[in-house]
Amino acid sequence: MSRPADPAAPSRAVPPTRSAKPASVKLGDFTFDRGALRLIAMAPVVATAGTAAAWALLQLIALVTNLAYFGQLSTATVELGRSPWGIAAALVPPAGCLIIGLMARYGSEKIRGHGIPEAIEAILIGSSRIQPKVAVLKPLSSAVSIGTGGPFGAEGPIIMTGGALGSLFAQLFNLTAAERKTLLVAGAAAGMTAIFGTPVAAVLLAVELLLFEWKPRSLIPVATAAIVAAAWRPLLFETGPLFAFSGMVDLSGPALLAVIGVGIAAGFGSGILTALVYGFEDLFERLPIHWMWWPVLGGIAIGIGGLIEPAALGVGYDSIRDLLAGHLPPGDVLRLLVVKALIWSIALGSGTSGGVLAPLLIMGGALGALEGTVLPGGSGVWALLGMAAMMGGTMRSPLTAAVFAVELTGNLAMLPALLAACIAAYAVTVLLLKRSILTEKIARRGHHILREYIVDPFELTRVGDVMVARVDTLPAAMPVDDAVAFFTDESGPRHKSYPVVDEAGRPIGMVARADVLRWMVSGWPRGTSLADAVSGLPLVLGHPDEMVGRVADRMAEGDAGRVPVTRREDGVLVGILARKDLLRVRARLRTEEIDRARLLRPGGQR
Repeated sequence: MSRPADPAAPSRAVPPTRSAKPASVKLGDFTFDRGALRLIAMAPVVATAGTAAAWALLQLIALVTNLAYFGQLSTATVELGRSPWGIAAALVPPAGCLIIGLMARYGSEKIRGHGIPEAIEAILIGSSRIQPKVAVLKPLSSAVSIGTGGPFGAEGPIIMTGGALGSLFAQLFNLTAAERKTLLVAGAAAGMTAIFGTPVAAVLLAVELLLFEWKPRSLIPVATAAIVAAAWRPLLFETGPLFAFSGMVDLSGPALLAVIGVGIAAGFGSGILTALVYGFEDLFERLPIHWMWWPVLGGIAIGIGGLIEPAALGVGYDSIRDLLAGHLPPGDVLRLLVVKALIWSIALGSGTSGGVLAPLLIMGGALGALEGTVLPGGSGVWALLGMAAMMGGTMRSPLTAAVFAVELTGNLAMLPALLAACIAAYAVTVLLLKRSILTEKIARRGHHILREYIVDPFELTRVGDVMVARVDTLPAAMPVDDAVAFFTDESGPRHKSYPVVDEAGRPIGMVARADVLRWMVSGWPRGTSLADAVSGLPLVLGHPDEMVGRVADRMAEGDAGRVPVTRREDGVLVGILARKDLLRVRARLRTEEIDRARLLRPGGQR
């Protein structure tokens, strides 16, 4: 037996799984199989359901608004400031929030909040399973919340609702958790597309926020759903950009600095809004009353804010149009910004139901419009940049925000400026805040989310690059008596397990210290060889040209601590891969990061 310098590997607790000798596999850039075709075929069904749910939600919001503020059965668009109730209109939001509190307590607590964190949590923690009652109660609670004056948008609830419909549809079939996730996100993207008419931004939002992967198996079905929803949209909603805008800014010279400045200001604004929301949530947590009553307190704040600035109530699409058109004087813009920020953060912190996207557009637009009073080019341009930057910084989705603004306005010429502002805001928030407004809630429930996409080092490294080439082995003809003596020798074996090889050097099994202990307890027939003892036992094998990740998966499935590595052509043992070799792959990546940090450190040395 040769004695290479190879640390001991853990013994196997249960027999590993013998894998059939893998044929040589042609590696590609992506993984895609026929199962993805099934998801592509299902995506239009999910998209249709998501689009219908978006239409129903908007109609329901309009109906609740008319009933609550005008006492009429209608779905017509109305201005809340024209309500005949006068000062009594301040009682409408608390009444609506009481209903939401009751629905949350006796229906489902998952309807609380703005929807996107709940969708993320369902994807990462709940195996992409959403209960049917959530699919019903979430749009109902959101309609009541927004319809009674809640300063929220409809996009968060429809993302949750569309996702719930996709999840429920997936649960009708024998799909994996990854496939359920794809249909959940497809429903969410379809709902967002239907509401705003932004299919590209919806797909980008899925990639930046919901899918947690960039794979054809999920991207293509999600994009299919968004495209189908865009095709349905003209039949149910108005055609054309939701907020058509034709202004533009020249990025040459000082204008570029101004654009970046607007993005930086929006980044700080994002941090303030996030702190406000969770600061108020912490205050509500300290109250000596049941959480069911918290939305009522938030509703009182909404009602008071509505008396000060009626435009701060509801989804506020008219306010977005006014900001882009530059119709609002600076005093009105400032009042809208302050009131909207306060009632939105208080209400959201209280746990009521509603989205964040439209409010972010309004608050970012108001901030940009105020900056436009001292910047050249008109306040509308800077309002648009502020809207996108506030969304990109707060949601940590700069690409989504930039494209979203383009699709909302139909103004492709603004894309470079929008990208600059969104990236500036994004840079500020990732430097200042560990969590975004979307992930902080999930983190408070004890779950960590990493939103960085990196290539798995296991998929970049071949087994032959990290295996130990010189291997200690035991001959197949060795009697079990000798193997027991070898493992129980006072000097002790160097490893916890050894490959058993035949005369040609091909591994036929693994013998571990645990096997010897079992033989010593249960006994064994005299004259039995190791070949007989390991015959029929499962064995995990690897090959030098395989990627480490594939072998690591088989090791995990079979609970194998050490895996013989053989040549494909003749099965002869050429090395062994242990768990510590897998850790070395990870350590190599860690070393690269440490070296990078040293280079960035003042006076750092490599």
